[in-house]
Amino acid sequence: MAKNSGERILVADDDATSRKLLIRILTRAGFACTEARDGIEALKLLRVNPPSLLLLDFDMPGMDGAEVLKQLRQDSNAMIAQIPAIMLTGHGGEESEVLCLEAGADDFVTKPINDAVLRARIDTQLRLRSMRSQLQKQNDELEAWRHNLERDLEAARLTQQSLIPQKPPVLPGWDIAACYRPVIQVGGDIYGWLRMLDGRTLFWIADATGHGASAALLTTLAKLLFHHGTTENNQPAEIMEAVNNDFRSIFGARSFMTAMCVALDPTTGRATVVGAGHPPLLVARTGGRTESIRSSAPPLGLLERSEFIETSVELEPGDAFFLYTDGIYGPDHEENPRVSSTRLAEMLQPLAENAQTLLDRVVDQAGLNDPGKMPPDDVAAIAVRRSE
Repeated sequence: MAKNSGERILVADDDATSRKLLIRILTRAGFACTEARDGIEALKLLRVNPPSLLLLDFDMPGMDGAEVLKQLRQDSNAMIAQIPAIMLTGHGGEESEVLCLEAGADDFVTKPINDAVLRARIDTQLRLRSMRSQLQKQNDELEAWRHNLERDLEAARLTQQSLIPQKPPVLPGWDIAACYRPVIQVGGDIYGWLRMLDGRTLFWIADATGHGASAALLTTLAKLLFHHGTTENNQPAEIMEAVNNDFRSIFGARSFMTAMCVALDPTTGRATVVGAGHPPLLVARTGGRTESIRSSAPPLGLLERSEFIETSVELEPGDAFFLYTDGIYGPDHEENPRVSSTRLAEMLQPLAENAQTLLDRVVDQAGLNDPGKMPPDDVAAIAVRRSE
């Protein structure tokens, strides 16, 4: 089989002798050839049966090579518009070269034709055409992969959204607000609230390692583990221990997540707090003071046995507590540096009239509402305020 078998070249030249000479040279080199006597016929053949390459004489009566290329490059069919073209010209010098390239030629060959030069220029353009074709194929495959990924992420987003409470629980005498903002469609933060066996409400929040789909899978597991732990245990420390044991039995020490929970008695305002490697719980008092309750244990999944110590807190009318993931600290920019724990505590004062206003204030002051800046981490938060 000839080296260039399968590659077809359209030779457009008004001089019959020149066409025959060119076709003889190309046929010996293994190319299949078709011919056109002028520019109009060349355009017709190009559109009916696009060749691998166009060999085009610059000087032709009626429609010269420049006009043929102009119409070719403007064709709505990209496969036709991108056909490589080599211009043949009898004019030597830089001016002639510029004219050919400005007309849309990929290369040019000066007459009289040198066989070796012509074949080398053709081989080069065909290699470039093949490379462009391969690149386009890879781009198409990448686009298909991206489309499938976005479809999968959208399905994952809908699944995760179904796991996150869409509205706060109704607790007489309490006002509750929450927000969830993943960096992409899905994230590694999750929160929820559960009715405990003794009638208290358990507010819990967790932040899994990583981002995206892998972290989102961990959040799905987290919800299941907290539900399971709450059905079998009635103390926050016991619930955390059960979640840690189950998480550890599944992943060993290969994955971990931070978490914090607050068991609230809505009647008395008494709450019990347990944290595992999670940012401190903030308790905002009506007198203008904000208290911080830190985690007592390392993140869930790190250690086979952890000691979960409970901290008690009394919430008076008007007081509020704030559960959040570390994404609330916001982006780190020179003009808007990352929020410190101390600054976050200050944002809660003075106390707002309701939980939603309090939450909105923190999110806004942390710079998370800036549309021009992508948050560096997923954000989840719960604000719970006792009515006055």
